[in-house]
Amino acid sequence: MLAILTEDISATDATDAHDADIDRLFGADGPLGHAVGGYRPRESQTEMAKAIAQAIGQQKTLIAEAGTGTGKTFAYLVPALLWGGKVIVSTGTKNLQDQLFLRDIPTVRKALHAPVSVALLKGRANYVCHFHLERTLQNGRLTSREDVGHLREISRFMKTTGSGDKAELSKVPETALIWNLVTSTRDTCLGAECQYYQDCFVMKARKEAQQADIVVVNHHLFFADVALKDTGVAELLPSANTIIFDEAHQLPETATLFFGDTVSTSQVLELCRDVLAEGLSHARDGADWAKTVSAVERAARDLRLTFSQDVVRLAVNQIAASSPFFPALEKLKEEFQGMIAVLETQAERAETLEQCRVRAIELSARLAAWNAKSDDKTGNTEEAQERVLWVEAFSSSLQLHQTPLSIAPIFSKQREGVPRAWIFTSATLAVKNDFNHYTSQMGLRDEPAQTWPSPFDYDRQGLLYVPNNLPQPNSLDYTDAVVDAALPVIEAAGGRTFLLCTTIRAVNRAAERLREEFDKRKLSFPLFVQGEAGRTELLDRFRAAGNAVLIGSQSFWEGVDVRGEALSLVIIDKLPFAPPDDPVLAARISALEKKGLNGFMHHQLPEAIINLKQGAGRLIRDETDRGVLMICDPRLISKPYGRRIWQSLPPFKRTRELASVQEFFARQPERSPS
Repeated sequence: MLAILTEDISATDATDAHDADIDRLFGADGPLGHAVGGYRPRESQTEMAKAIAQAIGQQKTLIAEAGTGTGKTFAYLVPALLWGGKVIVSTGTKNLQDQLFLRDIPTVRKALHAPVSVALLKGRANYVCHFHLERTLQNGRLTSREDVGHLREISRFMKTTGSGDKAELSKVPETALIWNLVTSTRDTCLGAECQYYQDCFVMKARKEAQQADIVVVNHHLFFADVALKDTGVAELLPSANTIIFDEAHQLPETATLFFGDTVSTSQVLELCRDVLAEGLSHARDGADWAKTVSAVERAARDLRLTFSQDVVRLAVNQIAASSPFFPALEKLKEEFQGMIAVLETQAERAETLEQCRVRAIELSARLAAWNAKSDDKTGNTEEAQERVLWVEAFSSSLQLHQTPLSIAPIFSKQREGVPRAWIFTSATLAVKNDFNHYTSQMGLRDEPAQTWPSPFDYDRQGLLYVPNNLPQPNSLDYTDAVVDAALPVIEAAGGRTFLLCTTIRAVNRAAERLREEFDKRKLSFPLFVQGEAGRTELLDRFRAAGNAVLIGSQSFWEGVDVRGEALSLVIIDKLPFAPPDDPVLAARISALEKKGLNGFMHHQLPEAIINLKQGAGRLIRDETDRGVLMICDPRLISKPYGRRIWQSLPPFKRTRELASVQEFFARQPERSPS
């Protein structure tokens, strides 16, 4: 029915044919209308699908911003399933991966009668490992009754699962510590040497992905592979005709993470624990394992103790030359060599000892590479200019980071070679229809970019409220002032609120204050706070309650979909500018200023606007939703750049009066025009 293309028609004719097909497929009487309950044609969705079909047909790049409610998922899936060839779809999170694989793709495939095969590919930590499960069952080194129960469930699950994907086992929380003992990492996988290699779920998933027409991955997996060549994506890329990044606004941060490198004292201590356990199990007489390991452990802890504060973020050039940090790092490297020397003599006695030897050599090399970069005092080498070296200390660990100043040249290089279509889509890629910030970050300059507006009637459905008389965001009592301003609005909304904060400290303080105030005012709104349960559980409880208040930080600003009256008020405590102590941000601003650009206007402001658009996007998720977006930061009004910010937001009516907000909530919702 849908085999429309013939090989001898011109590109223009092919585009026209695609356009006609898309008009029919997305029409009121088309197959999507019959397959999807409540489906209504949306012009922006149809036009976006045509642009994507054209990019696929011409093997070009397209940057596609689609306002909330456009239906971007179907807009890219329809052309991808019909004309995309071998397609990799990369999403922002594993939850979105599952939604695409289990719900969206099957719906579109069925509606189109498209004979395509689909595979889901996740990182190895998502699949139960036969070897590590058996080892954990035999060792019995579990510390809690909860772990024992979880292990029993996983053992039962292994008898029935076809995929080994831990997402299928809802009885064991995704955050349960037991998963670390029954899954493999790149370091602990035995590969082809493993006795269970033929049954390995990771290998099975990779094989299915190689054979499938459509493969669903996530950004972390995609970039981990490009950086580490360890996830199976590297085997898929050569044959892929089309690559689609959904939630593409997350790519700069994800790519930065994977094109950099981080070595931590936690990794060192974890290796030491494994060396001691395997040494005593397989080569007790081969060395004084406790002495060998304790020297490295002591050096790792001493390195952490060179900073007295609990939390530290410093660029390497901010650490005084006289600091004990540098000698402590040299001492750790030296002790590491001693442990490697012992492992070299004993590794042949067990596979697991050989694995420890390989891990130790790799970790030692990464320590040396980081230090070699930091030894470059001149800062003149291309390598030193391109990377930011910095240290981050937590209460019990220290991390050495090496972060690229820009991922643009690295990502551009990845896109060279075989022509293929690259589609980048999200609700938030532009700042007031200007894509420059995103395209310069990703190395996509001069590539076509387009925005398709949301079909929602924001002027009727929503209200933007910026309260009067709030202090400056750096005031000590700022969060208290936010809560004071928010309380009458929360009451007017009948709960049904997200309070989105820019820091965990603000989350905790706001939670403390709201508990007190709800109690004092006899308000019976259930209060849910990030950290008190997993994100999915908190959202389920929030939806079920119908009148709850949820307080969260960054993880609730995006990828959260609460439709209907359960969410009618989104409060944002302050504009989401990156923390000023971030060494990578400081280096990027410095690099921009050397080029004569303004670091704030060209980097910090657009970054904050894109984040703010994500948070604001939680409010109106459907054509029948209505609600208030309350932004508490006075800079939105007082600073010259404030206008640029609110002009980038959905076109809500605006007010500074509490009475207007209360009237909005008291008013019965208007029926949307038919």
